[in-house]
Amino acid sequence: MSDATPDVAKLHDAVLTGDAATAIEVTQGALAAGVDPQELVTRQMIPAMDEVGRRFENSEYFVPELLIAARAMKGSLDLLRPLLAEKGVEPVGRVVIGTVKGDLHDIGKGLVASMLEGGGFEVVDLGVDVPPEKFVSQAKESGAGIIAVSALLTTTMTGMKAVVDAVREAGLAEQCKVMIGGAPVTQQYADSIGAAGYSSNASAAVALARGLCT
Repeated sequence: MSDATPDVAKLHDAVLTGDAATAIEVTQGALAAGVDPQELVTRQMIPAMDEVGRRFENSEYFVPELLIAARAMKGSLDLLRPLLAEKGVEPVGRVVIGTVKGDLHDIGKGLVASMLEGGGFEVVDLGVDVPPEKFVSQAKESGAGIIAVSALLTTTMTGMKAVVDAVREAGLAEQCKVMIGGAPVTQQYADSIGAAGYSSNASAAVALARGLCT
């Protein structure tokens, strides 16, 4: 176990720098040495992604750096997720995410999904052009506490209200909060449609989601 300790610390750096190959290699080595998979997530990967988010907020990192860090994190997480499930480890929270009906933009939504995974959330990504009823049915099926809705067009962002209304009509408003984001979206719009929260970027979305889960 002691021989593996230096490698475990390298996982943090590999995620932070977006070195996917090293992240996977260190994860495999740590697991082979008997390191607890939950320790890898909570002590190395989540802090690394939090630091990625901090650097983004301070304009030290930009979208390309977020993307490669998220990719490195995902490579490790793919190895760890089955082991965490076997141990019955609960995620920070469960999120159903998708781009609103009529909108085919995927990159921003995908980045938010990756950042949420890196922050310790279990994420169900519904993709793009998602109707309100699909958000609701998946939230029920997965027991999600958050529905995250993205829109990149002013013509489609009005569909976010339909999601909020559908959640309310399904009787899920108390246990499932709706957060929204995307280029044309504002806090004022979120307030006007009754959304529980708004985030202007992928990094801030993680902090928002954590707040909604408390």
